[in-house]
Amino acid sequence: MSSQLIASLLNAVKDNHRKSLPRDGRGIGYFCTYTPIEIIHAAGFIPTRIMGGGDRIERADSLTPNFICPFMRLALEKGLRGEFDSLSGIVQGYTCDVACGLTNIWEENIGGRLYHTLPLPYNDTPESRNFFRSALQELIEKLEGIGGCFTDEALKQSLAIYGSMRNLVLDLYEMRYSGTLPLSASDFLSTILAGFTIPPESYLEMLNAMAQKMKGIETERDERIPVLISGSVVEEAGIMEILEESGGRVVADDLCTGLRHFYPSGGEGDNPLDQLIDRYVHRFPCPSRARAVDRAPLMVELIKRSGSRGVVFLFQKFCTPHLADHPIIIETLRRENIPSIMIEMEETGINEGQLRTRFEGFFEMLGA
Repeated sequence: MSSQLIASLLNAVKDNHRKSLPRDGRGIGYFCTYTPIEIIHAAGFIPTRIMGGGDRIERADSLTPNFICPFMRLALEKGLRGEFDSLSGIVQGYTCDVACGLTNIWEENIGGRLYHTLPLPYNDTPESRNFFRSALQELIEKLEGIGGCFTDEALKQSLAIYGSMRNLVLDLYEMRYSGTLPLSASDFLSTILAGFTIPPESYLEMLNAMAQKMKGIETERDERIPVLISGSVVEEAGIMEILEESGGRVVADDLCTGLRHFYPSGGEGDNPLDQLIDRYVHRFPCPSRARAVDRAPLMVELIKRSGSRGVVFLFQKFCTPHLADHPIIIETLRRENIPSIMIEMEETGINEGQLRTRFEGFFEMLGA
């Protein structure tokens, strides 16, 4: 794999909230992959996912309790330090209570031109789709109110760009399932993270270049234990490095910073707005929008498809939706004789020694 191409993606991740943020007020932040970024893009703005990353909590302590998701607290800390001042505001799809609550705190303490929480339907019925359509129209009006210009043709073009981007990433997933992807788990995660902050047109060019570079590259047989990673937001590529150095090999994921953002690549409908609605209604589910009993079979199917021999749950500490689903999910996995391990991520970062010991013990058990 081209080290120069990977390096460019890694640099985009490292600089994601500095150099790559739009400086002309055209950036709109979002926290969750249920946010309809195609609408934001079609209105003439650049959707930029707000990430947390390793840091020290100082200012955010006065505005949030310490028993909420570390990812959200770290994101707020960066916002209070001015690292997102170039954004015009935040659009958040209504998912977990913490993300929606933080949007309000952000508006009161950081400022901006637009703050909007978008209600989302839980069920797929004609009534719920009509409700979603009305909610999207309200968002469009608010984006136009701060200088956006939205048309059906612009949405059609945005759907095409994001659809192509997602298809290329899903091709990488197929290569991963078959064991032919010439990327480490950390490089793969870095590639995904880059797409959250780079303008979609530029990211699509990078992915096309990556696809061309990968043609003809042969991968060696990997004897490490294949596993699926499940959780919410994973930003620390170092976790993946430790996992693979400890004897595991990531072959699939069920992550908000992974498959959930890309599958499916698009939707069906008579017009662009209906196609977008169909795509989000059928999106690969997360615990904040789906029942555990519905998610569990999808995870089992993904495990079997990828040849995973176990599951590594990487949860943000205090992530209520994922932690609430966990007992039901692992009960399903046990019935299928699929082992799992759960690790909680804290805002203080990872304890490499402890993490390595737990991974090594898990993979040794799987390899026995």
